[in-house]
Amino acid sequence: MNSYIIDTSAWIEYLEGGERGEKINKILKSNEKIYIIPVILSELISKVKRSNGNVDLAYSSLIKNSKILDITPRIAKEAGLLHAEIRSILQSFSLTDAMIVCSAKALKSKVLTTDNHFKQFKEAIII
Repeated sequence: MNSYIIDTSAWIEYLEGGERGEKINKILKSNEKIYIIPVILSELISKVKRSNGNVDLAYSSLIKNSKILDITPRIAKEAGLLHAEIRSILQSFSLTDAMIVCSAKALKSKVLTTDNHFKQFKEAIII
């Protein structure tokens, strides 16, 4: 069984029901383990609220379809180091992105995303 961290961009595609969102839907319907970190939930709720979308539906979709992974101090340290390294070459790489990559490494899972910031990481699957 595989495990995945679905990042904010992929959840948005899922909630909007587009072609890329259908790929996420298929994975959600499988028996794969799906994780998110709390900041993904915060980012998604912010995006949905700013788009005048249904915040409660978005929230319940994430909670129902995934397990929330706590960020350990070790993951936080690794994310800080990765963020500093990648920011020196890619200014738009966020601390959240670093937390997602480091969480995926800790779980030995893949990151499902539409965000090209992740293309350099073996953990990423760009949908």
